[in-house]
Amino acid sequence: MLELLNYDFFLNAVYILLFASIVCAVAGALIVINRMVFLAGAVAHAAYGGVGLAFFLAQPVLPITLAFSIVSSSAIGIYTAKKTSRIDSVIGIFWALGMALGIILIDFTPGYKADLMSYLFGSLLAVSSNDILMVVVLSVISILFLFAFYRQLVLFSYDREFAFVKGVNIVAIHTLIIILSAVSIVILIKIVGIILVIAFLTIPQYLSEGKTNTLMGMILLSCVYTICFGISGLIFSFYFNTTSGASIIIIAGIWFVVEKMFLGIKNGKSEKIAT
Repeated sequence: MLELLNYDFFLNAVYILLFASIVCAVAGALIVINRMVFLAGAVAHAAYGGVGLAFFLAQPVLPITLAFSIVSSSAIGIYTAKKTSRIDSVIGIFWALGMALGIILIDFTPGYKADLMSYLFGSLLAVSSNDILMVVVLSVISILFLFAFYRQLVLFSYDREFAFVKGVNIVAIHTLIIILSAVSIVILIKIVGIILVIAFLTIPQYLSEGKTNTLMGMILLSCVYTICFGISGLIFSFYFNTTSGASIIIIAGIWFVVEKMFLGIKNGKSEKIAT
């Protein structure tokens, strides 16, 4: 197994996973606690509109997609911040329109047709030093965001009414969480793919939520889960010649099922003893 450390592509993938775990832990914890997973999925798929727009305008993909996602996520955030009904329908509309817009713009682009499937599954084993640098910068931004707004984020996540009484701008915090998620998704989407990004934003956080009573504890534990799933998936994909992103998700999914089944059996025994 140590021979893997001799391969630059494997080390680069590990570096990406280490810093991506920070990004996904911060954004994912806020998404899971506030039950915004479906909303984050809409933002992720709406990013396809930015990809299509970039190819249509013959401009660099990252800045155009980033700008498009920030604008669309801001609109989603502001619209859904105070809505209490039919939000799922609105989110579904954004989800569908974003992908459809991207595909249509690619269809209208003359010459080379972009392979949007690459944005679904990414290329974790083909990352460059520039990719690593971008994720490092994003992890620093995520940490600064967390510490700058930690009190407001905790109040907002656990008791919105109390947060409002304390003077927290509910709409602003709600929108900032969505924008952070959008930026994280756009930066990571080409590297690890949209499917793995969504998995990293949800599975580790859901597993961590029941093991700690604090937001910071949940974030730290999510980092550990993400790194373990990521490195295990990379090792599995190397030795069994499978797709790295899919391997990571399978391992995370199996662990999720095993852990939840074990906890369910344990809780069931406790209830029988109590009765």
